Amino acid sequence: MKTLQKVSFAVAFAAALVPALSQTTAHANSTNTIVSTSSMTDTTYTRKSATGWTYNLGGTASDMTFGAKTHYLKNYPNTTWHATQKRYITKKDGVKYLYYYVTNSNKTASGWIWHGYLQKKSYAHTSTSSTSTTGSGTYSAIYSEAKSLLGKPYVYGANGPSSFDCSGFTKYVYSKAIGQTLPRTAQSQYDTYTHVSSANAKAGDLIFFGTSKSNITHVGIYKGSNTMIDAQLRGVVNEATNVSWWHTVGYSRPADLS
Repeated sequence: MKTLQKVSFAVAFAAALVPALSQTTAHANSTNTIVSTSSMTDTTYTRKSATGWTYNLGGTASDMTFGAKTHYLKNYPNTTWHATQKRYITKKDGVKYLYYYVTNSNKTASGWIWHGYLQKKSYAHTSTSSTSTTGSGTYSAIYSEAKSLLGKPYVYGANGPSSFDCSGFTKYVYSKAIGQTLPRTAQSQYDTYTHVSSANAKAGDLIFFGTSKSNITHVGIYKGSNTMIDAQLRGVVNEATNVSWWHTVGYSRPADLS
């Protein structure tokens, strides 16, 4: 009798354990849910995989739906996609995914796409190339405007006039001082204008830092003699350029300054 009681208890315990284990190991959801959506600095990508699609995302945050597929990457082999928003989604399988909202350069295609289908765009560089009109003005105007902003705080994504990030600062100064409109990001400012060597760099040129020509992470306004004015974590400051924590990638010349 005791043996039967032990067997019965073991069977009952195992039966009770099965649903308990199921509750702790199952992570599937009944809906797709939006974890967060936020703006991001315009970042350029090209396709990494030709199998991906862009989607229209609908529904609500707690019950997000995948609408119709809109654009097949196979049909866009050389397209530059601009990502301006990012969204984290927990799908029904319980896994969190990152999606970007992308638009092509001529604004004829757009939608949400899983980030793994994209790769950051790389650029070819030459020391004499120029893809945008070079402006003109005086260095004194550039310097005067830049100097007037010394001490303004750094805020990522800020364009001024009360706060700046690095490329927001250079863009603002050139626009206010000589009416020259620069691209928004440091990478684009490097890619757009004629490159000059360190030996030929002049006051008023832009000086760029990063790990490579395709990974520009910072920009400042060169003053000559290894100095610059830039917006960094300490705010808008005068700074040396030939110190160990800066890795200079190169210079560009948005304007012919007198």
